[in-house]
This record gives sequence, structure tokens and C-alpha cells, in this order.
Amino acid sequence: MPLCFARCVGPALLVAAASVGFAQSAPAGTAGAPPAPAGASAQTVPLIPRDVLFGNPDRTALRISPDGKQLAWIAPVAGVLNVWVAPSDNPAAGRPVTSDTLRGIRSFFWAFTSNHILYLQDKGGDENFKLYVVDLKTNQAKDLTPFDSINGPDGKPIMLPTGQPLRPTVQIEEVSHRYPETILIGLNNRNPQLHDLYRLNILTGEMKLVQQNEGFTGFSADDEYNIRLAARMTADGGSELLKPDGPAGDTGFAKWQPFTSISMADSLTTAPVGFDRTGTVLYMLDSRNRDTAAVVAVDISSGNSKLLAEDARADAGGVLIHPTTRVVQAVGFNYKRQEWKVLDSSIQADLDYLRTVADGDISISSRTLDDSRWTVSYLMDNGPARVYVYDRAAKKAEFIFSNRKDLEGQPLQHMTPVVIKSRDGLDMVSYLTLPAGADADGNGRPDKPVPMVLNVHGGPWARDAWGMNPEHQWLANRGYAVLSVNFRGSTGFGKSFINAGNREWAAKMHDDLIDAVNWAVAEKIADPAKVAIYGGSYGGYSALVGVTFTPDVFACSVAIVGPSNLVTLLNSLPPHWLPMVEMFSARVGDHRTEEGRKFLESRSPLNFVDRIQRPLLIGQGKNDPRVKFMESEQVVSAMRSKNIPVTYVLYPDEGHGFARPPNRMSFYAVAEAFLAQHLGGRFEPVGDDFKGASIQVPEGAQHVPGLRQALSEAAK
Repeated sequence: MPLCFARCVGPALLVAAASVGFAQSAPAGTAGAPPAPAGASAQTVPLIPRDVLFGNPDRTALRISPDGKQLAWIAPVAGVLNVWVAPSDNPAAGRPVTSDTLRGIRSFFWAFTSNHILYLQDKGGDENFKLYVVDLKTNQAKDLTPFDSINGPDGKPIMLPTGQPLRPTVQIEEVSHRYPETILIGLNNRNPQLHDLYRLNILTGEMKLVQQNEGFTGFSADDEYNIRLAARMTADGGSELLKPDGPAGDTGFAKWQPFTSISMADSLTTAPVGFDRTGTVLYMLDSRNRDTAAVVAVDISSGNSKLLAEDARADAGGVLIHPTTRVVQAVGFNYKRQEWKVLDSSIQADLDYLRTVADGDISISSRTLDDSRWTVSYLMDNGPARVYVYDRAAKKAEFIFSNRKDLEGQPLQHMTPVVIKSRDGLDMVSYLTLPAGADADGNGRPDKPVPMVLNVHGGPWARDAWGMNPEHQWLANRGYAVLSVNFRGSTGFGKSFINAGNREWAAKMHDDLIDAVNWAVAEKIADPAKVAIYGGSYGGYSALVGVTFTPDVFACSVAIVGPSNLVTLLNSLPPHWLPMVEMFSARVGDHRTEEGRKFLESRSPLNFVDRIQRPLLIGQGKNDPRVKFMESEQVVSAMRSKNIPVTYVLYPDEGHGFARPPNRMSFYAVAEAFLAQHLGGRFEPVGDDFKGASIQVPEGAQHVPGLRQALSEAAK
């Protein structure tokens, strides 16, 4: 899914593990960081070390096994994230069960055997994920998708321009408690654009073709692994769902009949969620005939729909479904913060109790198959998240760990939701964090304007949300106000808000960001002469737009894995994204026609580099499959040809964001020195933060104080 182009882009250089994990620490009920002492200021509070904010979490992603006997989480081994397992009655006895030594593991789940861990891993950030299984009885790991290339019609591997073979990538399609030894996966080893559906035995590795993909973007199956629906895009950028028509053959169903259609306007807010226990009722997010996405139940036979939950302000987000009865029990809605609407009275008392356990927004991350125990986390805005195992019968939550013990006692600041009006009247839910001591009277505004960083989220079909954001805390600690804006095109606020961003890249979407800056200046939050724009992925594109389309607004810009030319961006989409090309045409522009290319060129920062007047820092991963590194290379080359200064930081072992902690540390060290030079804030010396990093600076090291020396020291 797109540019994060999607929901994956977030704080900590697009690496979720750096910001949403859990670690051993405080006792149950402990509040967030203490407030700054009276008289404290951004210049007197201690610097929060970068490794505290952006290093590996102590522990993250707690999951309880389906039988309730074991806990699993992600934690470092020799500085690299791996999966750990412990008896549920003795978490202190945890042991690592994987042995990754390079990028770290960020995605895993329990098999319903309760004796196997499955995890995904790519190579160097290329996002060509393989699926691995670990047998907890033997401690043996096995590659379940041992395919190293995709072969063409001639039987030979399809080669990339780099000379490397094109590798397939796996998708997890369905996991059912009724068949604990098998799962459904999608694999594009036959056609790089299309994922065929296989039933995979996780014990033997045997794969059986269930459905050959002849142009579908995805499939939906029930707990019996029956394929109930297939989805494909329509020419207008919408989609249609189809159901099988006739018996299945050796390669799956050959005939399909229409089930329902989804217009382009509804395509980002309407999608299947899952099925009930019988497989005859489909749960959907659905914005058709309304603005925000509701949760509905649809009878597959008749097509009749029943509304389960909706909110006029926000799209449905998290959906709690019973692990075996498959009843929808609660639905989450996030306008300014996450709220839960309970549909099943049997869990009302549970959520009522959980609200008394700790502060923060509640997330239920796993449940036992008998539903007797849950893992529950509490997200804070000024302290580490904390996680519990909740015993439903006893109505007791046992504290297990919090994500980063070193965050406790740090001078962390509260994040305040604010709603900013765009020039044409849209409500933009935004989040503001102020430097320590800047708001003496507690009215949510600094006592005098301060330097500000506009931190733009990626996607763009994603959103910013309330909670512990390492980049907000880092920048506020260095002396800046930090503002994150859900501009038009952001998800979560209804289809009208998303669709207002269609074909508005570098236009109204950017106007929204400028309106937010003007609001911050008018509210006496920001010093207009000291505002920076900073972001990754689409946010990196916005940072490039900021210095080219509005060159007088920002004092400096930091663009991380940001597209510079929308034509070359869309011409280099990963193969398995090509079935979604009509969505890009409808929402960004059509790179396949001369008229469309002219339009996209008019929205591409690369074509306006001669307007750049303010300092620019670019960060890029060389293996990025979404925003190819040529997007950064070409803008750096254009600036060099025009003698416009730029600093370019490149990582040869990274993709769409910087996963390895040494690489993250090194980039943040460069970025904060760069920001301090142009905004006047504080910065922590580089110290050892280049150690172990693959950092290269092909251009402009001389423009960042101390960068040349740090590179020289690291090379020794």
C-alpha cells in the first residue's frame, strides 16, 4: 500500500519499533514523566540522549500464546531486535528464540499451535519479505518461502537494473485457529505483479495452490480457509468485490460474479475486515452513503447490510473481534484520541476496569483462544507505554513491562491536540508539543514565540495521532515547538477529508501546511523567522515542496526518503503495486499520458530547484523500493549543477526509512546539528553515534557543523 506510501510512516524515521514498544520498568499505575521543575526552560532542562529516544526499545510487541502458557515479545540481542519467549507465569525467564544479526525483526505472530513463532524479514530494506517459522521445542528456524528470484517466461530470473534478481515478497492472508498447522499466504513468485494464494503447512513447508491470481489486488477468506471474496481495481480508481461463481479447479476459481462495488471516493474508507464464524457474514469498514467509515455486517447471500458502529467525526479504526465466536465486540474511533465503543455487553466490565488501571489510550494487542487473558498496553504522551496481562475472571491486570525504562524521569512534554482551520474551512486535527518551561501559565501557548518544526507525516494516506512521539520529544527538548498536522488527504477523518487531497500534491495539501504555520504564528507559538519543515516519505516530499514552492516560508528543510519527481516516482512503483495504478492516477496524477505527465511535472520539486534559497538536508536509503534513491540523487545533482548548497546523507544498507539503530542515531545527530545551526536550538554532540553506521555523505558535509570531523573520526 502506498508511499509510506501508507500507514507505516511514523516517528523515528519511519521505524515503528522505536516508538511503540514496551520494556521492563515502572510498577503498575506509574504516571508519565514528572513535569519540569519551576523555572525550568528549554535551555536548562537536561538534554535527552538520542539513544534514549531512538535506540532499540527494551521490549516491544507483547503477545500471549493462544493457549495462554507463553508470552512473546521483541527485544534486542547484542543490539539487534529479536523475538523472545517466556512462560506466562514467569516473564523474567524470557529467552531469545531468533538470531537475526543485521536489521532486526519487527513483525511476528503466534501460530495457533502455541509452539511456533512466525516472523517476516527482508534484506537491506528491500521489502521483499520472507516468512520464517521457529519451532519452540527444537529452537530450529526454517525459511518457509525459500525463493530467491522470480523467473520470467524463459525460466530465467528477472533481473533488476542493479544486476540483482527480482525477489518475491510474501503476504499473510489468513490465520485460523481451526487449522493450527496451516496458514494462507500470498506469494508473487509466478508473476511479480500478482500474489497467488497458497495454503502453507508451517511444520513441513508444503505449499498448495489455492487460487491463482489473474488480476486481483487481494482475497478474503473465512476461518475454514474458504475464499469468499476477491478484490480488483476499476478504471476510475475505485474497486469491486467479487465472489466465486462455480466450483474450484486445480488453480482455484475460474469464474467470479460481482458482489459489490466501491467508488473511488470510498476506496480508502471501505474494505473487508473479516467474517463471522459461519463465513456467511462479512464485516466491513464502509463509508458508502455516509462520510466516515462505519463498521457494518453484510450478508454474503443477500447483500443486506447492518450498521454496527459509527462516529460522525472519525473513521472506525481498531475492531475487537472475539477470537472464536468472531463477534464484533468493540470498535475504536480516533478523532483527537482513541475511544472505544462497546457493542458486546460481555466485555463492558472489562473495559471499565481497564480504564482504572493506568493512564493513556488503551490497546488490546492479543487474546488467548479461550479469551480468559488479554495483553493490554497504555499509550502515554509524555512517558513510556506500559503493558499488562489482564486476567478477565479475576478482573486483575498484572504489570509486565514498559517500553523504555530510560524515558522515566526524563523531561518529557505533553502533546496537546489542537484543531486548525484551513483557508477553505476544513478542520485539521493537529498535535502540538512545546519546549520545557515555555508555557508557564499552562494555557497551551508559549509565553513568547519560539522556533518551530513543522513535522509532516508520510503516506500521505496516513495520519498523525496522540501519544509518545520520539521526534516531538527530541525536538521539544532541543528548544523547538513541534506541530504535526493532519492535512487534507490524511486518513481517519472521513472520505470527504481524504478526497479533498486528490491531485492536490504541492497545491491545497501544501496550502494546509502553510495555513498551519500561519496559525502558529498568529497564536504567537512560532517565531516566523525560525520555522523548519521536516518529514519522511510524503513528509519528505512536503519538505522538498516547502523549499521550492514556498521558498520564503521555512528557515530550513529536512527531507527523508522524499520523492522529488512524481513522474519518475510513479514509473518506478514496485511491481506488486502496479495493479493499484488506477488509484495513483485518480489521487496523484496519471503518469501514462502526456497531459498527466505535464501535470505531475508541475507538482514535482525537482523542476523548481532554482527557487531554493534556504538550507536543505536530505536523507535516503539506497535500497528503498517505494521511493527509489534516484529521487534524492536527481535533486542533489540538479542542485549541484546550479551551485545550490545541499547536504545529502545516504545509507547503502537501508530502505524506506532507517531501521538499524546506528544508522538512526547517526542521521538524528546530523539533523539536530543542522537544525541548531538554522533555528538556534540546542544539540547533543555526535559522540559515538556514528559508530557502526553505514552513513555516507556524498554531498555537502561542510554545511553541517562538525559533520566532516565526525565522519573522519568514524572512519578511523
